[in-house]
Amino acid sequence: MEYRRLGASGLKVPALSFGTGTFGGSGPLFGAWGTTDAQEARRLLDICLDAGINLFDTADVYSGGASEQVLGAAIKGRRDDVLISTKTTLPTGDGPYDAGSSRSRLIRAVDAALKRLGTDYIDLLQLHAFDAATPIQEVLSTLGDLVRAGKLRYVGVSNFSGWQVMKSLDIADRHGWPRYVAHQVYYSLVGRDYEWELMPLGLDQGVGALVWSPLGWGRLTGKIRRGQALPEGSRLHDTASFGPPVAEEHLYRVVDALDAVAEETGKTVPQIALNWLLRRPTVSSVIIGARNEEQLRQNLGAVGWSLTPEQIATLDAASLVDAPYPYFPYHRQEGFARLNPPAA
Repeated sequence: MEYRRLGASGLKVPALSFGTGTFGGSGPLFGAWGTTDAQEARRLLDICLDAGINLFDTADVYSGGASEQVLGAAIKGRRDDVLISTKTTLPTGDGPYDAGSSRSRLIRAVDAALKRLGTDYIDLLQLHAFDAATPIQEVLSTLGDLVRAGKLRYVGVSNFSGWQVMKSLDIADRHGWPRYVAHQVYYSLVGRDYEWELMPLGLDQGVGALVWSPLGWGRLTGKIRRGQALPEGSRLHDTASFGPPVAEEHLYRVVDALDAVAEETGKTVPQIALNWLLRRPTVSSVIIGARNEEQLRQNLGAVGWSLTPEQIATLDAASLVDAPYPYFPYHRQEGFARLNPPAA
């Protein structure tokens, strides 16, 4: 397994990491993802660790905290062998301190996560969304206190806009508070919006990308084809409305290109989609998920080989869409074109 620096930090993370949204799954979204219990989770972690994956990502909102509990049980006795990434900010209840990134919420949320995970520190805490109701100074000073208390090692964000990240970094620098070193983002061959603003920001400011839903919310599993009905067992029947939208023709164009590259390489469609992401600027780690051992082992096949420049160009051309204003004028210039190769 290749290890990469997380942004401009000194923390090294594996190129592939493991997302635990399937752990303890309940409710209309997470229940459809999977219902992995502690025993199954330990087996999946064994496979991950054997392959060199030591970063495991969760969140307090995943199945009402059950994901953190199952992960905590699975890492018991081997805490020093793993890195734990969790997230908070999204609502976990109806109380006044059950949502947001206020000082009160962050302290309560971190203490609760530590208890569920069965540990005394979190390697990476990410804010799951921007809280416009709380001053950024309050958020960052609280995170600084939690880092100094030894409860957090690094901090990051997820699903922020460019100005929200940049303003936070500027305030952190001025006050000597911890900088965000990671941005957990949606990025896939059928969702390249990350490249328009957040990727250049990450390059400039040293913020590494942790990629969620790298298979386009389950659309790039190799089971969806042009002219064919959605497979009966696909979780998209229940979860499509929760995830990022994809235009049908755009999806099929990308799938056609993936099929062509799969025939050339002998690799699967998911392996190719994941390998393409691993070559993109700022990507520190791609978060894979799996409901069972078979899915996990297939995803592990995304590393240890490389697409050719010609194959990358094929995928680039099929997946590229024009950027919205104000990005499209620069999209065609040399500097931006290096991040967004034009169609061949």
